Amino acid sequence: MMLATGATWGICAAATAGIIARPFRWPEMVWAVSGAALLLLLGLLPVPLALVAVGKGMDVYLFLIGMMLLSETARQNGLFDWVAAAAVRHAGGSKPRLFLLVYAAGIVTTTFLSNDATAVVLTPAVYVAARRARAEPLPLLFACALIANAASFVLPISNPANLVLYGGTMPPLGQWFKSFALPSVASIVVTFLALRWVERSRIAGTCATGDSPDAGTATLSPGGKAVLAGIVATAAILLVASARDVELGLPTAIAGIATTLVVCALTRSSIVAVARDVSWSVLPLVAGLFVLVEALDHTGVIGRIADTLRTMSADPVQAAAVAGSTLAFGSNLINNLPAGLIASTAVAQAHPPRIVVDALLIGVDLGPNLSITGSLATILWLQAIRREGEDVGFWQFLRIGIVTMIPALIAALGTRLLIG
Repeated sequence: MMLATGATWGICAAATAGIIARPFRWPEMVWAVSGAALLLLLGLLPVPLALVAVGKGMDVYLFLIGMMLLSETARQNGLFDWVAAAAVRHAGGSKPRLFLLVYAAGIVTTTFLSNDATAVVLTPAVYVAARRARAEPLPLLFACALIANAASFVLPISNPANLVLYGGTMPPLGQWFKSFALPSVASIVVTFLALRWVERSRIAGTCATGDSPDAGTATLSPGGKAVLAGIVATAAILLVASARDVELGLPTAIAGIATTLVVCALTRSSIVAVARDVSWSVLPLVAGLFVLVEALDHTGVIGRIADTLRTMSADPVQAAAVAGSTLAFGSNLINNLPAGLIASTAVAQAHPPRIVVDALLIGVDLGPNLSITGSLATILWLQAIRREGEDVGFWQFLRIGIVTMIPALIAALGTRLLIG
């Protein structure tokens, strides 16, 4: 029994390390699926339990399908390039104003499209905006990376990890705002102030204005307008679904597919071209992670975590502070998606007070701003900037993360605990 438990932990640890480090530059999906497959081949996890684990992620898969289709359709029809060009024009030659506009665009994108959209789609557009404005790209790119996590609990739809932590059963929208409205404001504002202070020398001065030939188009194509309308409609649908405590995956998938079909028909383009450029590998990645977490649960380790949560909950405020902080830092060791899955399973077993669950969500959403290994969104952001010729090392990001994440986490958790 001990041998099987040790082997399971070792395989899960190795798979998670592969996802984070990507040895041989193999996709993250390869490591998650390989780890899950090895658990099955060695008989460490029964096949029926693995199938149940994969099925638990259905709402997350549907959510991701809808969001990825919306994001790719928006990219192909120039919506985000148009947003970037508008930011350059409205900056009026001011680097600090451009920084503020990029940060604001990240808030809107994360809030209504998810943090992955900010990392994958907005980031390249921001790089283009930086080049057009002849501004240093990295401060603006860091703004994309950090706001993708800092604003990811404004709405239930802002981060797929929210769906994971609550097991697909989200709190009603009114309860969500009561719990997270003020902590979200604290997270966003403190992250902005800290990052602006760190990057103050690189965002000082002037930049090129929107009057330059490279400023970009001031008009949005018919396809871009249709995508924008689809995004607004999707956001409205998801707000209604969240308010009615309806799972968000299916409405998101329907909205994303419908928008893509309408835009393709309007622009007479092929939906195959959109589908071809979507990063479908994220779906088996998530499925593999669900299997890995099920295997850990099978060894009883998550049960022990649940027992600890149950014991700590005798003092809910202290339990919330400790649990939220632990998960925030722990997410940087194993990535926040598996960390969120583990926390979700432990919560389902322990049934801690709402304030503890809320603190866990803040930790799993905001904590990954500490390092490049913290979240899937940050890893995707790193891949996006590398395609543009930029790169950020582990220690370079950590220096930014220590100054920005820690005070933002204190502010967000402190605000939630004061609300009670």
